[in-house]
Order: sequence, then C-alpha cells, then structure tokens
Amino acid sequence: MPWKAKVVSAEEAAGLIQSNQRIFMTGNCSTPISFLEALVARHKELENVEVVQLLGLGPGEYITPDIAKHIRINSLFIAPNIRKAVNEGLADFTPVMLHEIPHLFYKGRLPLDVSVIQVSPPDEHGFCSYGVEVGVSKGPTSMAKTVIAEVNPKMPRTLGDSFIHINDIDYFLEVDHDIPELPVVPPSEVQDQIAEHIAALIPNEATLQTGIGGIPDAVLRRLTGHKNLGVHTELFSDGVMDMIEQGIINGARKSIHPGKVVAGFVLGTRKLFDYIHDNPIFELHPTEYVNDPFVVAQNDKMISINSALEVDLTGQVCADSIGPKFYSGVGGQLDFVRGAARSKGGMTFIALPATAKRGTLSRIVPTLQPGAGVVTTRNDVHFVVTEFGIADLWGRTIRERVQELINIAHPNFREDLERYAHEQNYLPKSFALSDVAT
Repeated sequence: MPWKAKVVSAEEAAGLIQSNQRIFMTGNCSTPISFLEALVARHKELENVEVVQLLGLGPGEYITPDIAKHIRINSLFIAPNIRKAVNEGLADFTPVMLHEIPHLFYKGRLPLDVSVIQVSPPDEHGFCSYGVEVGVSKGPTSMAKTVIAEVNPKMPRTLGDSFIHINDIDYFLEVDHDIPELPVVPPSEVQDQIAEHIAALIPNEATLQTGIGGIPDAVLRRLTGHKNLGVHTELFSDGVMDMIEQGIINGARKSIHPGKVVAGFVLGTRKLFDYIHDNPIFELHPTEYVNDPFVVAQNDKMISINSALEVDLTGQVCADSIGPKFYSGVGGQLDFVRGAARSKGGMTFIALPATAKRGTLSRIVPTLQPGAGVVTTRNDVHFVVTEFGIADLWGRTIRERVQELINIAHPNFREDLERYAHEQNYLPKSFALSDVAT
C-alpha cells in the first residue's frame, strides 16, 4: 500500500517539528497520544513552538514550567487538564466561538506549519476517517504545510464530511492504543429535576442540541414518550445511542439532513465508538458548518440546552470563567443559542443548579463576579432553568426578569436578591417576597 512508505516512528514524527513553528493538535477523544509523548520528550531541543488545541482528554504532563519555556499551548477551549496552567500563565487561551475557529486558520490569523491528527485505517479507495473528531480538525488540517496522522485501528470510521485521503497526509504513525473514553455518570437529583422542567417543554419532532454531562443525559431519559426526535449538535455522547435504539431519535422530521444525527465530534465510551463505526445514521461535519447559527436555524423546532456557571438578575450568562479565573471557553453555546432562537418553533435553555459549593453560594446572582465573562448576553437569553423552575426572559423588562429569576433561585438566597433589586430600583417598592411563588 502506498501509504506504508510514509510510515515513521513517533520519535521521527516528533523530530520533524522545528523551533518557531505553530502546530495544530487534534483533541477530544482523538488526542494523538504517541506523538505528544515523543514531542514532550525532546522539548529541550526546541524553542518557541506553539501548539494550538481545544479540549484534550488525558493527563496534562505536557504543561509544566520547564516545558512551557520551549513548547507553549494555545488553547481555544480550556480542558480540566490545562485549567491550572492557563491561570498560572503557563499556557495561553484564545476566546472564540466554535463555528469561527476554522476561520482563524482559513483567514491566516493562525498560519499553521504542522497539523497532527488521528485517523482510522485507509479504506480501499485510500480514504481515512477523522473518526470521533471531525469538527475542529478537518479545517485546520487542510491549511497546514505538513500533516502527520496517527493511524489507529481502534478509531471508528465515521461518515459524513469526515475523510482525508492518504495523498493529503505526509507522514503516518501506526498506533494501536485505546481511544480515551468519557464514562457515563448518572445525573444527580438536582440535575434530574432541571431535566424534568426542560423535557416538559420539548415537542415531538424537535431537533436537539445535546451535550455531555448529567443534565443533557437526564433530559434524554425523560423524552421516552416523544416521537420522531432529531439531533443536530456540536457533540453527543452515549445517551443519544440509547434513544436511537428505542426508536425515539430517528430524525424522520428533520428539516435538513433528515434521518441523520449531525455532529462535529463524539465524547463517550468504547460502546459508543463501536456503535458509530460505519453507521450511516451518523454524519460528522466540520464545526464551521455544524455550529453555523444560520445552518442551525434551518432546523425547525430546534432545541438548544446549554449550561452556565452563574446568571445575574438581568439575564447575563457567565459560562467560561469564575470571576477573572478562566474555567472553560465560549464553545458552541452562543452558536446554538442564536441558531435555535431563529428556528421556526425553536427554544433555547440555559440550565444550571441554583447553588454551588454544597448550597453555600447562589448561582442566580445580583451581579456577575468582577472579571467574569459574558458568554451569552442578556439580549440572547430565552429560558433559564434551575431545579426550582423555568424563568422566561425573552422580551421581558428588567423588572419582570428579576421577578422570574428570583422565582427560580434557591429560597435561602431570595431575600438577598430582592434587597439588591430594590437598591437598584429594578423592583418597585411595593414588591415583596410574598409576590414570588415558592
């Protein structure tokens, strides 16, 4: 096979990297582990190498004070394994909406020397699949001067706009390691209560933006009585597989890509990876398409469900930082909020528990913490959901918003929220907590 002539060892691949280069490294469950280990092993030979990445699963040993002097990470979304490094100044963070990330490379804002990806073995026509991570890998790879690919038989062959030909790959590493998994964690009681509120508003034949975590999984579990649901989402996990098996998700009434689950990447378990392998119900596409708000809006009854760290009384949503400390990133939240808002019959939900730190802090707050980032503006927010109910904010006055949000705050914090609202003249003097349903 012609690609075999381009096979190199991990050490040889890492040896191709030179000082003063910028590298794109695919992430999520597709992190090129063998290449990364070999690159870190020779970090002292390099100067001023920048590695652009998103969510990378696995350990963060490649970010230490010593390595950062030679190889510096520029993360477009902050994963838990690099959060500490970013906030200590050992790694960089670039805020950007997910659908715009490929344009950083297309438009030359981030010129690339090398792209490192992980792919499935080539088929009889010479095409490799990007597997579980297409969304933010295909675009940058097309702009890189050199492409290095780990070819892994354990990478599922996903369909859609998800292929790269062996002629477009300069070097191959043959690997056979397990793909990092994201285990299924059962939702908590609070997450289940939040999901109950959201599920009650989702109509039959809706198209869902799902995600990972307790709330999206709990919402899916509460849709067992629904019919003809579809999925158009930046990512999905094991919960979608279960709903397909039950016949609840079939995409039969989707406005675009009927009958298909459309996504950018997959985070889940080995069971899910095996399920999506060569499965024609799934189509993976680049994020500049999947997350484009104007594409999202073409799905009738589009439902977006996103999370937040805190929401202030006017409806501003902070989802990427705790005060000035960066926590995650913009991701696709605003992409889908704006897309679903434009959809015929669409709805958009911001979901969060009412409290944090074992009930000692309210997440419905008078004002966002100093330095906190606004991911979704008060102008974009429609529904905010906690375990105490749903606040309907779209088209509401500040007074009405404050009343709605106090209503879904934890009762222990409502008095303080009301006091602040009176001080700011958000509420009339005649308003009292007795006016808020409990």
